[in-house]
Amino acid sequence: MRTSAIHHAVKIVCLFLLCPLVSVVPTAANSGDGEFQLLKLDGYKVKWGDTELGTGAVVSYAFAHAPQHFNDARNCRELVPMDDLAQRSGISQAALRKETAAAFRVWEDAANITFVPAENPDQADILIGAQGRPVGRAFANVVYKTGSSNGVKVIDQALVCLNPEQPWKVGFDGNTDVYDIRYTLIHEIGHAIGLDHPGPSGQVMSFKYTERYQDLQAGDLRGVELLYGVSIRRLAAGDGPQ
Repeated sequence: MRTSAIHHAVKIVCLFLLCPLVSVVPTAANSGDGEFQLLKLDGYKVKWGDTELGTGAVVSYAFAHAPQHFNDARNCRELVPMDDLAQRSGISQAALRKETAAAFRVWEDAANITFVPAENPDQADILIGAQGRPVGRAFANVVYKTGSSNGVKVIDQALVCLNPEQPWKVGFDGNTDVYDIRYTLIHEIGHAIGLDHPGPSGQVMSFKYTERYQDLQAGDLRGVELLYGVSIRRLAAGDGPQ
């Protein structure tokens, strides 16, 4: 299991889609559809890579391959493999991995952040699994390192966990009682890289599940660009900051 002596024992983050906003401070929020909010933990913004806003990062990820316990975590304290979740919802392992890779790619296409599968899941920066104690729909948990600059902490590890007892699906079909797994993972990865809920609706990072759109919205783009800068692909295509 991954361990580190350089992060705080504080493990706090936000919930997904069922909850009101967690107690954080709004950052660079705009009105209307352009809203975003950076995640703040103990008063600090958090991001991968380094403490300078607008700089890129390379982040590894993996699925939990065995039950793991994170006793100090507020969310995702018990992670188990996704096998039971996938089987209950009739999602193949191949489809699960495809949807997960696609969810990471959404953020990778938007900002200067690269996601790579971890060779050793125990050393993954972002670990994904099902909840060992099912509750709600999906959650994320972020751990940051000690040391900061300009009010920013570097993320040391993040957890993403989904409730295996809830039904899941691949793709939108208009039934908002069953969540699309890719959309859910896009949202939770957003938390895992430093974004919070800007409000109830209008963005992928908003806390109400919707099937109105599949791509990041203007506020999502502005928030992730502030943290990591614009992706090389978008720059090459002539797309400016949102």
